Amino acid sequence: MSDDKTDPSIRGIRAGEPAGPSRPRVSVAMITRNEQANIADCLDSIAWADEVVIVDQASTDGTGELARARGARVIVAPEWHGFGHQKNLAVDACRGDWILALDADERVPAALAAEIAAAVRDADHAAYEIPRQSSYCGRFLRHGGWSDDYVLRLFRRGSGRFSPDRVHERLLVQGSVGRLRNHLLHYSIRKLEDALQKANHYSTESALMLVRKGERPTIFTALLHGGATFLRTYVLKLGFLDGSHGLMLAISNAEGSYYRYVKAMLLAREAQGGK
Repeated sequence: MSDDKTDPSIRGIRAGEPAGPSRPRVSVAMITRNEQANIADCLDSIAWADEVVIVDQASTDGTGELARARGARVIVAPEWHGFGHQKNLAVDACRGDWILALDADERVPAALAAEIAAAVRDADHAAYEIPRQSSYCGRFLRHGGWSDDYVLRLFRRGSGRFSPDRVHERLLVQGSVGRLRNHLLHYSIRKLEDALQKANHYSTESALMLVRKGERPTIFTALLHGGATFLRTYVLKLGFLDGSHGLMLAISNAEGSYYRYVKAMLLAREAQGGK
């Protein structure tokens, strides 16, 4: 995993210098499910971390084996209880002074790794937001909410936990929150099939949350939310400036929102005996 070209500011972490006031330990917490296409590149980008803890949902494509071969500690969790629950399992298993929550389709460039090392050493805040650039069908977008999307991911162990939401979970922290400058790279959608699969999975999870909260949406609710999502992505967040990819993203987001409420409507009707 290592090489001799590591940024000098993070080389000490990779070399395994003793933890202490000058160099706190950094753990990376991840959850996975059939991430064979992503896991190797992701782990290579965080080779400087003191440990990597992965909670894997019984992958069948060799994700766990690939992760172990690169030094990660893999915990198999065969049952799925939602993103928030799974991520907290990974957080609880971390032993570092600081935790970086990461997804398998994300990468930590050297500049960001160096900034993380400086942030945990100086410890001016209890947690840090990181700007993220996301790729859609092979192109990093600059608008539509997919550029400089700040995500709260780096936090001192014991100061943060994820909300128990099945999807769209949030990291809840105690203490001040700072911001880093260098970008986290997010290879979210490599091909259109990925967008369709994610929209299906996330809309199902979101629909379950809506029904459990007692919401009873109608087809008009679904249409309204789908239309509003399209306008927000394509117009308000200037997605149209990204050309055809911006339009594709806006349509994908709108579809995901529409199906979330349609599925919730059907689930609610089923719970009421089909009425």
